[in-house]
Amino acid sequence: MQTLNPVNLTIPVIQLDAICQQIEQVGFGFVPAQQVKTWLNNASANALSDWPQFQASWDNMPRDSYMADGGHYRRRCYATMSAASATSPIVLEPHQPHYQSLDYNPLHGGVARHFEPIAQEIVLGNTMSSVLGFCQQLFGRLIPETAWHIELHQFRIEAQQGQAGMPTPEGIHRDGVNFVLVMMVKRNNISSGTTTMHDLQLRKLDSFTLTAPFDCAIVNDERCMHGVTPVQQIDPAQPAYRDVLVVTFRKTG
Repeated sequence: MQTLNPVNLTIPVIQLDAICQQIEQVGFGFVPAQQVKTWLNNASANALSDWPQFQASWDNMPRDSYMADGGHYRRRCYATMSAASATSPIVLEPHQPHYQSLDYNPLHGGVARHFEPIAQEIVLGNTMSSVLGFCQQLFGRLIPETAWHIELHQFRIEAQQGQAGMPTPEGIHRDGVNFVLVMMVKRNNISSGTTTMHDLQLRKLDSFTLTAPFDCAIVNDERCMHGVTPVQQIDPAQPAYRDVLVVTFRKTG
């Protein structure tokens, strides 16, 4: 097992409290890109030193071969990690399949899905370490003194003329974890892709669109459901895609 570079990320208490309060009150929050970048860069001058390589790692990912709707619009890679507490090192676990029950994913659940691993130099690099340090500090404040099972998902959703890309083909859903962070990595030549937030009775609570790299949606998965509207190609002569990093934290201790 390998350990991520330690990140001494310190979010100002008043700002951290504001995010936690919002998540505790309504079950979700949106953090704009500039705020996220400021926090990460304040942690270290090298916090985002490998961002070009990080962003480029979404290129040439394999297609998701488990698409029950027959679609060919999703590419993805995956990694599993763990942390013994909010302050302990984050450890890269041996590669394993991704599993969700049918209760949480009626389209693709009930099957152990084997995805290609995220490149190790990306998982262990400065950008990923910084993003995970942010998640660990935030989620550790919301649920103190717990161990975490962490999953990382790289998603690219592609669109073509006459064929929309579906970021959430399973529809409005929960992931079966405690917390979810969705971070925009890159949007290219697409419209829509709006995140919608819902209560557990599917009543719509809010919507917003992740547009800039580092825009983040943060979800208490036990209290809220979420979905993303289909993305459409704008210029038929140019590639169209939506790249996001999804990080989930599930308590194990």
